[in-house]
Amino acid sequence: MNRNTSETQENIRRKLELLPDSPGCYLMKQDGEILYVGKAVSLQSRVRSYFREQDQTPKVASLVERIDDFDTILCSSNLEALMLECNLIKLHKPFYNILLKDDKHYPYIRINVMEPFPKLEIARHADADGARYFGPYVGTGAIRQTMALLRRMFPMRTCSLKLPSARPLRPCVNYEIGLCRAPCAHKITPEEYAQMTDGVIAFLKGRYKPVVQKLEEEMKAASLAMQYERAGELRDTIHDVHGLMEQQNVLRVDVGEQDIIAVAQDGLDAMAQVLFIRGGKMIGGDAYALPREGNEPADEVLTAFLLQFYEDRVPAREVLVQAVTDQETTELWLRGRREGAVTLLVPQRGEKRELVENSLRNAQDALRKRNARDQIMHERTVGAAEELAQALGLSMLPRRIEGFDISNTQGHQSVASMVVFTNGAPDKKAYRRFRIKTVEGANDFASMHEVLSRRFRRVNAQQPLDRWPLPDLVLVDGGPEQLRFAREAMLAEGFDVPMFGLAKRREEIWLPDKDAPVVLDRHSPALHLVERIRDEAHRFAITHHRGLRGKAAVRSRLEEIPGIGPARRRALLAAFRTMKGVSEATLDELAAVKGMSRPAAEALYAALHPPVPPEMAQPPLEA
Repeated sequence: MNRNTSETQENIRRKLELLPDSPGCYLMKQDGEILYVGKAVSLQSRVRSYFREQDQTPKVASLVERIDDFDTILCSSNLEALMLECNLIKLHKPFYNILLKDDKHYPYIRINVMEPFPKLEIARHADADGARYFGPYVGTGAIRQTMALLRRMFPMRTCSLKLPSARPLRPCVNYEIGLCRAPCAHKITPEEYAQMTDGVIAFLKGRYKPVVQKLEEEMKAASLAMQYERAGELRDTIHDVHGLMEQQNVLRVDVGEQDIIAVAQDGLDAMAQVLFIRGGKMIGGDAYALPREGNEPADEVLTAFLLQFYEDRVPAREVLVQAVTDQETTELWLRGRREGAVTLLVPQRGEKRELVENSLRNAQDALRKRNARDQIMHERTVGAAEELAQALGLSMLPRRIEGFDISNTQGHQSVASMVVFTNGAPDKKAYRRFRIKTVEGANDFASMHEVLSRRFRRVNAQQPLDRWPLPDLVLVDGGPEQLRFAREAMLAEGFDVPMFGLAKRREEIWLPDKDAPVVLDRHSPALHLVERIRDEAHRFAITHHRGLRGKAAVRSRLEEIPGIGPARRRALLAAFRTMKGVSEATLDELAAVKGMSRPAAEALYAALHPPVPPEMAQPPLEA
């Protein structure tokens, strides 16, 4: 486990002596787990550098301290090593590599030209699958507007059918409204469809003039034929095309296509900033947090970021960066991702350098804001938990806090909730619900006793510890009496976990065996934390109660209808989800439900749609 043992040191020394002077990848390990993946022009020189007595960054020093083994994979070229490194990082997700957690994938328009009848679709990733990708489009509004316009001009299919089909299928509503040429129904030949696809691709590449010219000719012809409605539609389409040409949001693949990337560091973490320029205009940008990279060489951080950022994106024709290692190899890799020309530059002066410096300023600003957010979040979560521990006289930080609440309507459909806050933040996967089983009527004290008994009994019953771990602190919604019943239940199961109650009237904290409550300052983060836990427990309980009450109302209404038994009730609710869905169903839809007969469907339909009494019918309007 630690590399200071003589056996481990001897194993590493022997492997270092046998390292080849060759390009390749190396995998640093501890107990068989891959800690870090790197690539090198010379494995011999690069890997040995980790184990020399020299000044190292905190991240590298921490990594080396844990290494007890390493493996190498030889490659024939530096580019091959770079590609292998990307694949290994993606596969193993090592702790010490930059792992880009990114949910900001801008959408692309995808056309799979490998298919006989390609469909027009939106994709979140640009994959190397032979399809054509156009984008990225910043904002869903931009891509949806573009898609709507394309479908009006080029009615390509958007369905998921596998075409061509052996026999004609019935066309869908898109064919009826002119948004598809129905290749599924053999309404268009593959040659005609290919011609339409070429038109879409040309349009997305920025060749608008032939499209506009054709639309203008059709508009004039419609006007001469006195088809004024059609002419008006074509006029609006031409207007939309011109508007789209003027907008910044659409990717132009001619001049002025750049991605500008820089990284800011603060000694602990780093922040990468990407700015997008399309058609010569700035269309947006995003920042990406890089934990533990604040003290590493900027060129290494930026290179590692580039490889992950463009793993599922198409790079611009020109990528400007603050710094990069092995510029030539990285540029070759980017060209492979684009399947076309890419220029990777590290500008030193001029307008392009100003663009990189602007990206750096954005990265520094994003890092400052992120640190400020983290500080606020720490005060609201872990800091609040620390303050609460001090207020309650706890000897340790309450990492896991559980909150309990009861909900019912005059004693009916009584339920309880258990919410969990870990390190001061909600842990919704750990939430649990309880149906009250032994208590009759509206008795919150006895209900709380039952729920706490069942909760701690799960630990005694040796339930999986990852599902039912012991809490560090328990919050009960209520004052001294609710707290007493809850604590008695817990003690009866053999546990003595710190517990307190929160009374709603004055937000007073009650502790066991204390005559007076603890009153926290109204602006205290600790009070805000316990209020959030209490409110979340109440919300979770009442949501469950309302769901049960609604199901009971639906069940009781269906029970009144002859011929609708438990099996049919379940089938109806499974098919239509709600009583409203059942009521709005047609007679044929009701009869089609599994287990329903025609007479039962007719009885149900009649019960849900009673005839209007004559006296309530609206009289006809007089002429």
